[in-house]
Amino acid sequence: MKVGEAKMILWILLIILGFILLIKGADFLVDGASNIAKRFHIPEIIIGLTIVSIGTSMPELFVSITSAINGYSDMAIGNIIGSNIANLFLILGLSSIIRAIKFKRETRLIEIPLCLVITIIFISLCNLNQDVSIGDGIILLILFVLFILYTIVMAKKGEAFDKEDDEEEDSNDSKLSKSAIRDIIFLILGGILLKVGGDLTVNNAVNVARHFNLSEKLISVTILAIGTSLPELVTSVSAAFKGKSDIAIGNIIGSNIFNMLLIIGVSAIIKPIVYNVSYNVDFIFVIVGTILLSLFPIIPPKNKMTRWNGIVYVYIYLGYMVSLFVK
Repeated sequence: MKVGEAKMILWILLIILGFILLIKGADFLVDGASNIAKRFHIPEIIIGLTIVSIGTSMPELFVSITSAINGYSDMAIGNIIGSNIANLFLILGLSSIIRAIKFKRETRLIEIPLCLVITIIFISLCNLNQDVSIGDGIILLILFVLFILYTIVMAKKGEAFDKEDDEEEDSNDSKLSKSAIRDIIFLILGGILLKVGGDLTVNNAVNVARHFNLSEKLISVTILAIGTSLPELVTSVSAAFKGKSDIAIGNIIGSNIFNMLLIIGVSAIIKPIVYNVSYNVDFIFVIVGTILLSLFPIIPPKNKMTRWNGIVYVYIYLGYMVSLFVK
């Protein structure tokens, strides 16, 4: 066996191992986050927007910061744009095909429009001087802090929910305490497995891509973007199978917001990122996907994303992928 063939087999085996770790990590993360949401009367949508989103965005954070430090601006930006497109069309599409996703009032009136506004602000900053400067990074991080404050306010609002479970919880304090510790361990373990699995999958997928001489941009918006979105994929699909719509959609919206504000914000502060204007075409898909998402709640049947909506999303994503290779 040639050395090149041996390396290829090793890369593929490591990618498979990465998938296994991602799936198991997603299970731990969804279970732990969902249980914490119920126990502390925090709406699952808030858990999805924060804890789960941060955990599943770890691969994007690692890849974009590393790319920025090494001067691979196309990879730093492309990873985020490609991931957001994959999150919206592929992951949310597949999740709603598995089970229709119900939209809560705050999701359709606040979170989805907020995601659209942040996307437009992000695009504007990128195109202003065709870069993301340290100043732009600071602006993005300030917006990130404001978003976290919003989730805290929503979490406090959620304390008034689920009053019917109070008596049962009061009579099982010691048992509750042990369960809370277990759920926190699940969250931490899930995050670690997602991080390790994401690294294994992405790094070795990039090795395979470079073996076939693909461009930096093409790698970043396809293999790298899909690779870093695997935690979102397995987490949202797992949540959909378990009927936890709030975590499924909250994870996607939260991840897209974190990708633009936190990840690019931190990356730009570490080292300014040069913006390739050719990404404006890709950004159109992000905007269209977010606008469609905001329309689904008012299209019959109202307040849910149906399987047919999901099929449309997946077909749009396939069309986007085809367009990348026929240019």
